[in-house]
Amino acid sequence: MQERDEEWTGLMRAAKAGDSAAYHRLLQAVTPVLRAAARRGLARSGQPIDQSEDIVQDILLAVHLKKHTWDETAPFAPWLFAIARNKLIDALRRRGRRVFVNIDDFAETIPSAPAAETLPSNEIAGHLETLPARQRDVLQAIAVDSASIKSTAAKLAISEGAVRVALHRGLARLAGKLRTQ
Repeated sequence: MQERDEEWTGLMRAAKAGDSAAYHRLLQAVTPVLRAAARRGLARSGQPIDQSEDIVQDILLAVHLKKHTWDETAPFAPWLFAIARNKLIDALRRRGRRVFVNIDDFAETIPSAPAAETLPSNEIAGHLETLPARQRDVLQAIAVDSASIKSTAAKLAISEGAVRVALHRGLARLAGKLRTQ
């Protein structure tokens, strides 16, 4: 590793001094290493490795555009690998971490959710009657009749914000009552 870094550092110094052949040899030397690093990074992140060439090209372009920022008194490899790391992170962020699993493959092994407990409708009506009128009307419209917030606001001649507040307060009050029973 030390020899490789010294070789790369020497090639980069020569390239910055105007030696285009040294720059070409440097790029040829680092490309396979960058390709392997990009593939490892993609594989570790659960991404397909076929995207590694795009990342390598991004790294090489950044090296070319930013070579003037490299400190000639410092080793080249840490500077290169910092760029490579950042370009890999950028690529992973652009792709996002998405894992797609076809649910049909697991349909028989996934237990179905237990049926939710529901109260008899007369008990629900009784609980709603204990609420203030606005909260009761809003809960009746949204939770029982499945109306939207917008249509409930129009029906009750109040703002959508007021519907949301009444819904939240009514649900909180009902939850508190049901917890104490």
